Amino acid sequence: MKPLYIDTHAHLDGEEFRDDLPDVILRAREAGVSRIFLPAINLASIASMQTVCHQYPHYLYPMIGLQPEEVKADWQKVLCQMKAMLSQPSVEDTPYIAIGECGLDFYWSREFENEQLAAFEEQVRWSVEYQLPLVIHCRKAQNELLHIMKPYANDLPGGIFHCFTGNQKEAQEYLKFDRFCLGIGGVSTFKSSHLREDLPASVPLNRIVLETDSPYMAPVPHRGERNESAFLIHVLHQLAESYGVNDEEIANQTNQNVERLFGRLE
Repeated sequence: MKPLYIDTHAHLDGEEFRDDLPDVILRAREAGVSRIFLPAINLASIASMQTVCHQYPHYLYPMIGLQPEEVKADWQKVLCQMKAMLSQPSVEDTPYIAIGECGLDFYWSREFENEQLAAFEEQVRWSVEYQLPLVIHCRKAQNELLHIMKPYANDLPGGIFHCFTGNQKEAQEYLKFDRFCLGIGGVSTFKSSHLREDLPASVPLNRIVLETDSPYMAPVPHRGERNESAFLIHVLHQLAESYGVNDEEIANQTNQNVERLFGRLE
């Protein structure tokens, strides 16, 4: 019997899946993926995300947030509209299970640096106010990100540092937030990745969750293809090999970690 496990981050509402989403969902189920969490990235993505979550109730679950690369001069207006959706959701809306994805990204540009900092802190406050997990995107901004989070550390309910690809020192800094986990995806399978050695050396299994970030960063042997949730099995296999345990232990422990963060989902 295949182990069941959860994809905590996949953009299945994107155009990349418009033509074959039923097949993508079928392959995910057949591969053992028991639930998939969908992050918002901007206002437009909320409608598409809600649409696909309605199509697959109790299998796809939505989050709400403003991804840092989507933060522009109008960020306050955007967040005001998002908070209204969070505070008074439509009766047709599937309940949001987390705030995300949000965070900081200075990889390409710092044009909207101040706006990103302010928008991220506002969403950190939402996590505290609504006691919803925080799903965080961070590239080239760890110091700034942790500086914003530290005053809220005791009040945050927990969350995920999404798409972790850092070193042992960076992992240790994140894990000081003791209710948070690291999201591990396809990069862990790349030959060039140091995660296979660094994760077992510095990150206990009770601080890891699985993710694909579909359609991006497909794992080996699918590297360069459109990523999808069914490919998460390769991340699970790699983590089992790295930690010296079997697939079932990775699946069971990461499922427990998800339940600790998100509660029991219907």
